Amino acid sequence: MNLEDHLGDILRKARAMSTVSAAAAAAAAGITENELAALEETGRLETKINFTALAPVLGLNAAKLEGIAGGWQPSAKDLSQWREVRMFTTARDGMTVNSYLVWDEVSREAALFDTGLEATPALDCIAAEQLQLRHVFLTHSHYDHVEALPALRAAWPKAKIHSSSKNAPVDQRNKSAEIIHLGGLRVTHRETPGHAEDGVTYMVGNWEEDAPYVAVVGDAIFAGSMGRGKDSWELARQKVREQILSLPAETLICPGHGPLTTVAEEKAHNPFF
Repeated sequence: MNLEDHLGDILRKARAMSTVSAAAAAAAAGITENELAALEETGRLETKINFTALAPVLGLNAAKLEGIAGGWQPSAKDLSQWREVRMFTTARDGMTVNSYLVWDEVSREAALFDTGLEATPALDCIAAEQLQLRHVFLTHSHYDHVEALPALRAAWPKAKIHSSSKNAPVDQRNKSAEIIHLGGLRVTHRETPGHAEDGVTYMVGNWEEDAPYVAVVGDAIFAGSMGRGKDSWELARQKVREQILSLPAETLICPGHGPLTTVAEEKAHNPFF
């Protein structure tokens, strides 16, 4: 799976975050504005750029930025150590989005984290594995993460919805220090607003054989990048630092778009941090 953001996407986001003009960024990089525009659009390097000068202007780490330009990818993940986790990627109009199904191997109680654009992959897995969908956890309310909620609720009307949206019914809102039990598994949450006002990260722990935490982060952070902060860039970055990158290094990060990664990999390779 390709990274959600190519080099040009990262530069464009960093310019928005730092309010740096195209002219200033191009000058620091040692390229023309037209060359910068082409790079931001395609992600392809057609000429050598000065990462050492460009990165600090944009608030990025130069070595990590150059790593992205060189084709860095997170390592492939073997999900068999977490029993059981499934990742579904649905697509529409050129957009792909991830959702995640987790269940307890003994009780067969399941939880879906975000819905993706289509309910069919999750519903088919639930049926094939003879699961009971008890919970649907929403990382934020942007449409691509909740689009399939009506179909899921029609199939599993008793599944409890969890959200940090102020517009959600009171009984669906996440509560401070709340622990949700899924058989022997435990689901907790940390508020991670910035990309979305209601952004939240869910952590699944207490796995068999002490497998690491699974953190479903929505669009707070991607492999090698982060979600758009709109008017809350610094808040978005602060919350990722405090609430996600503070988790144990081996924690599996499950983003809303792009490939799986880990806390250790993002600390080592994400140019925003």
